[in-house]
Amino acid sequence: MPKNEAASANRRTDIISAAIEVFAEIGYYRATTMQVAKRAGISQPYIFRFFESKEELLLAALEASWERIADSFRQVIGTSMPAQLEQDLIIVYEEIMNAHRSETLLQMQAQTIQEEPIRRAMQSGFRDIRGIVLEAFQRNGVENPEDRTKVFLAKGMLCNIAMALELPELMEG
Repeated sequence: MPKNEAASANRRTDIISAAIEVFAEIGYYRATTMQVAKRAGISQPYIFRFFESKEELLLAALEASWERIADSFRQVIGTSMPAQLEQDLIIVYEEIMNAHRSETLLQMQAQTIQEEPIRRAMQSGFRDIRGIVLEAFQRNGVENPEDRTKVFLAKGMLCNIAMALELPELMEG
């Protein structure tokens, strides 16, 4: 990749990272592209070299957050022993939540946004993760893989709530 393209890709990534933080902290509707630019250390007009709108920036931020989960799950699935698969997926998800808390909070907020492109992005993200987990459970002979996938995803949502509300007792047991 030529130097200018690499710098451009890095700057785009920096903007997405800043947007994730700002949107997670104050909410998508209250956040401005000026706040994102300030967090990224750039001018506001520079954001629009990469994204046509704040909504497009949110969609890119959501895509990055879903990709992190999908890539991490695929890596675990490729290296985990069948008997340890579900526990390894839980561990990697907890690591993502701890290291990338803002992404989790962003996804939680985006679940309530009614704009159709955002709803589609969230639906697609959930479907992708569900498909990855279901396929892994099926390939590894997990009994009742559809039900186990639902329970796994439900526990993930409970983990999100426990983290967001700082209620670790929701995860005990």
